[in-house]
Amino acid sequence: MIRIDQIPSPCYVMEERLLRDNLALIKNVKERAEVNIILALKAFALWKAFPIVREYIPCTTASSVFEAQLAWEETGSLAHTYSPAYTEDDFSEIMKYSSHVTFNSLSQFRRFYPATAGQKDRHVSCGLRINPEYSPVKTDLYNPAAPGSRMGVISDNMPDSLPEGLEGLHFHTLCESSSHDLERVLAVVEERFGRFFPHIQWLNMGGGHLMTRKGYDTEHLIQLLQRFKSKHPHIEIILEPGSAFVWQTGFLLTTVVDIIENHGIRTAIIDASFTCHMPDCLEMPYQPVIRQAVPHSEGNYTYRIGGNSCLSGDFMGDWHFKKPLQAGDKLIFEDMMHYTTVKTTMFNGIRLPSIALWSRDDELIIYRTFNYEDYKGRMS
Repeated sequence: MIRIDQIPSPCYVMEERLLRDNLALIKNVKERAEVNIILALKAFALWKAFPIVREYIPCTTASSVFEAQLAWEETGSLAHTYSPAYTEDDFSEIMKYSSHVTFNSLSQFRRFYPATAGQKDRHVSCGLRINPEYSPVKTDLYNPAAPGSRMGVISDNMPDSLPEGLEGLHFHTLCESSSHDLERVLAVVEERFGRFFPHIQWLNMGGGHLMTRKGYDTEHLIQLLQRFKSKHPHIEIILEPGSAFVWQTGFLLTTVVDIIENHGIRTAIIDASFTCHMPDCLEMPYQPVIRQAVPHSEGNYTYRIGGNSCLSGDFMGDWHFKKPLQAGDKLIFEDMMHYTTVKTTMFNGIRLPSIALWSRDDELIIYRTFNYEDYKGRMS
């Protein structure tokens, strides 16, 4: 049982039992559907937890040189790498750490393919990101198929045949989506790009497959992938979810520092920040669950929660509580493992939350704490 009094504040805490539950589900889908499911580091790069992940899923997908290098160093496997734009300075390093390299445009492929073809020690498989111009995602910030998107090549701009050396296609238009969303996207992809399927070796269906969310229809996902494989048995299917790996596997522990009241609005200021430590809450936006909060009908005390940065908009509300909040109270923000530690900033010089694992042996393992040298190092 987790003992809150043992956890420093603020602190991200991953729960190993919950992580293993997610990993077991993902591995089961992978094996039953006979596809390749890999971890997207852009959502979760907490490498000290990779030994646990490797027990279930050994491969990763990267979006940069640093992610690809991290994949190689901490999982021992070469990454499936995609970037909207590679540079000459980075590409030799990209190849060093990658088994697959996906290009965002035909011009990028033409520019860098000779370097991949010139590899003597091993083969690097090249792919092209395609844009089906359809996505169920409603928030433009997260919609790679929005009109004018820079992500991928639309069908009208594709050549009659794939250039020599292109072995795979990649699409990514989902975000915390369902298997039925994938089914609709896949139908559009087949309609607009199916003419290329006989000529490719693999199809990467990107991320956004939130198969560990309660209510997700994993049986439908498996059947959908199996049907596709029966139609195209020569194509390897790749999925690269990020959030699904660590969905509902940990929390951010914070402490109330002060209570401010202005025109009847009470704000509880905490020792953490939405803009620095929970940026997706403001970007998506969405209001996270606080463990101590209750439905409005059950709580007579209503508070905004304010972050400890100087950004005026660093707050969210409203949450309801059964009793008044006061300085020193602990607040737990649920589901804070995906797109948190990878997106944190030290804006205002605010200390980053510590990072910890609550092990399945009921032991708190502190992975990392942060100090002034971490802030100063970013500015040097």
